[in-house]
Amino acid sequence: MPELVVAFDVPSGREALAVAARLPGLRWAKLGPVLYVREGPALIREFAQRGVRIFLDLKWHDIPNTVAGAVTAARDLGVAMATVHCLGGRAMLAAAAHAAGSDLALVGVTVLTSHDGAELESVLGRGVPDIGFEAERLARIALQAGLRGIVASGHEVGFLREVLGPTPWIVVPGIRSPGEPAGDQRRTIEPAEAVRHGASHLVVGRPIIEARDPGAAYQRLVDVLD
Repeated sequence: MPELVVAFDVPSGREALAVAARLPGLRWAKLGPVLYVREGPALIREFAQRGVRIFLDLKWHDIPNTVAGAVTAARDLGVAMATVHCLGGRAMLAAAAHAAGSDLALVGVTVLTSHDGAELESVLGRGVPDIGFEAERLARIALQAGLRGIVASGHEVGFLREVLGPTPWIVVPGIRSPGEPAGDQRRTIEPAEAVRHGASHLVVGRPIIEARDPGAAYQRLVDVLD
């Protein structure tokens, strides 16, 4: 069964923990760069004491030795899942996977959900006829390097599940129910559709965090996954 990951994209650890207390049965919390820089490892430990698994989403992209050191630190801290960027290259990904071992699930970011085709072409400096094929190319590099899975938008998840098979994790951000604003996400998907197409983890932030009743919003999504 797919897992629901709540993205705590809030200004402070106090606010994150207050929202978490309103989400009964919370299993996964995603901490990104803003909250992690503000609060550091102490917030990870606090979530862990509450029995919540941490998805540390820092998208490491650096020389292999530096990324391996960061992955080791995250593993030692008890992080359950973390991101590296596939554009870091095969050597970096392999070093990260070796450092992660079996305790930390490492997933590679393929194409950001904020990118469309034109922006991706400007980043890569070449034509990109299809974002799905670009995501597949990067995904295969990540899996060959030993990563547990990938991060990809809902627009590519069905295609990627078909070509990569049933085993790799496919973590899908940009989850939006009908009528919810997309914000800065350009390639979003509805939760039921993401599940149907083979997502292993659905990352949901603002639709829960900014809801009038976060607990009710969370439960509606849990019901979709059951």
